[in-house]
Amino acid sequence: MTAPFRFLAWLLLPALMSCSFNLWAATAEGAPQALHLLDYIGADYPPTVEAGKVVDDSEYREQVEFLGVLQGLVADLPDKPERAELIKGVDELLAVVTAHADGATVAHQARQLGAKLAVAYEVSQAPAITPDPTRGAPLYAQHCSVCHGTAGAGDGPASVGMTPPPANLRDATRLDRLSLYAIYNTLGLGVEGTDMPSFADQLDDRQRWDLATYIAGFTADPAAAKSEQPFNLADLARQTPNEVLAADGPAAAATFRAQRAQPPQVKRGPAQLLDYTSATLDKSLAAFRNGDHEQAYDLSVAAYLEGFELVESSLDNVDANVRKDTEKALMAYRQSLQDGLPIEQVQQRLDVAKGKLGESAGLLGGDGLSWSLSYISGLLILLREGLEAILVLAAILAFLRNTGQQSAVRSVNVGWGLALLAGLATWALAAYVIDVSGAQRELLEGCTALFASVMVLWLGVWMHDRRHAAAWQDYIKSSLVGGGGRFGFALLAFFSVYRELFEVILFYETLWLQAGPAGHDAVLAGGATALVLLVGLAWVILRGSAKLPLALFFGINAALLCALSVVFAGHGVKALQEAGIFGTRPVAFFDFDWLGIHADAYSLSAQAVAILAIVVLYGRSRLAEKQRAAS
Repeated sequence: MTAPFRFLAWLLLPALMSCSFNLWAATAEGAPQALHLLDYIGADYPPTVEAGKVVDDSEYREQVEFLGVLQGLVADLPDKPERAELIKGVDELLAVVTAHADGATVAHQARQLGAKLAVAYEVSQAPAITPDPTRGAPLYAQHCSVCHGTAGAGDGPASVGMTPPPANLRDATRLDRLSLYAIYNTLGLGVEGTDMPSFADQLDDRQRWDLATYIAGFTADPAAAKSEQPFNLADLARQTPNEVLAADGPAAAATFRAQRAQPPQVKRGPAQLLDYTSATLDKSLAAFRNGDHEQAYDLSVAAYLEGFELVESSLDNVDANVRKDTEKALMAYRQSLQDGLPIEQVQQRLDVAKGKLGESAGLLGGDGLSWSLSYISGLLILLREGLEAILVLAAILAFLRNTGQQSAVRSVNVGWGLALLAGLATWALAAYVIDVSGAQRELLEGCTALFASVMVLWLGVWMHDRRHAAAWQDYIKSSLVGGGGRFGFALLAFFSVYRELFEVILFYETLWLQAGPAGHDAVLAGGATALVLLVGLAWVILRGSAKLPLALFFGINAALLCALSVVFAGHGVKALQEAGIFGTRPVAFFDFDWLGIHADAYSLSAQAVAILAIVVLYGRSRLAEKQRAAS
């Protein structure tokens, strides 16, 4: 991924304009590109010169060419007091390269110049959330291994015939000259003149940092990671192993390599997640100013799903109104990007959203959760997400047991049992094999919710049609609860449970990190309490239904399932909106999340369609009853 490259095609920046928005757009675009170029020169110049003589003429000429491009880049940056010094620094770097200076001198000078540029133009070189190489591993397998090989040696099946060939990511000499930020930057910008593309439109900011740490691990010894004085995250991202080697010796350099490949994980508390949301929104606005509206929209989706959404449960327990207002502000900003509003209006909506994020951060306070908040969050996550599933399962099981269909009961039990296994398997795949983004997670939930909406509506109307004893006896005689009927019940049970299970696991995983060791008992206690309440509710439904007359039982069950169909329709559309599949259209209406009611035209329209379907199907059923009675 770090093979020699040419930046000529896309390094032509527009002329500076008096408009302040265009001014800062140039900063956002030009400074990271200049840093990327300096990292490249620092890493790839040393092998081109030996003892004052050029040993690789084509590569050396490329370094000189890139320095010319770098001069133009720095000269085109917004005017600041530091710019003159940076221009002088580039000229001095070109002079030492022209003089065939040794590689160490050029690499050191390039790194020093890059550090000054990053400070002058406020380029963040550290991730907002601690990178996790276990998340990077499936990303590497998906996007990189086909060229760079499973072990990173540049020998993947697609590497045959590539010119230049894919970089050998196990080349310790070269990796020691690159910072973690340089690897991350390459993933975002790509390598011109090679087959290495930009992954900015496929991987969000956090995913690129995760992948960078995984790549850094190819040249690291995990055993060296243990140290009494671990490096902080900013140093791990900004420094190179060679710099640590020169300053502190081989042992420190080995520790640095290991720790940047496996940064010490700190809990992703509310403050860190909200900081990630805010930082990603800033990058979204920068992309919008640069005319990349698609990238801006994708970043706004990632900011919500990978940051704010993971603290919603905790915030709901402190102040649900603030949570709703913050979510609406984030969605309004996202919609402004989709609608292509003027930059002033987009900026205004972003300011509102960031103000709400600050209010949320103040309510949650610090990086940890109190014992009581951890307990309540653990209770409500499972209670809220599991209530709909338990109602569907209890309604189906009560119906089948009350009508003596034990074979179908077994099918339902198999259905929800498989859903538990499938949910755990999905989580394991997402954690260790393939990377499932927040958008993909919401897309999965949205589709399964809409499918479940159709299924429970069908079952509710079906039960309503058989609420009379005579109709039920006719049904029994027709043997329709055969293989197809049992499969339908099992399928509904499966999707009712699977729909929420993956997200429940994710929310608990995040809550576990937020609560910290002191709050783990509270999280477990909250989850256990919710489980007892859900099982108790199911027991009450099953026991109570056995004492009801058949017609009344069927009528109640049918009404419950049809109501759940409307709830699922609202949840499904909202999940698809959060995934960025389509936008939002706020309307003057009330919110009631537990019932899937959201003040949005699309969500309410979906529920209106579900209600209309219920009315039509029930009307058809009543008409059929009258016709049977008349005959």
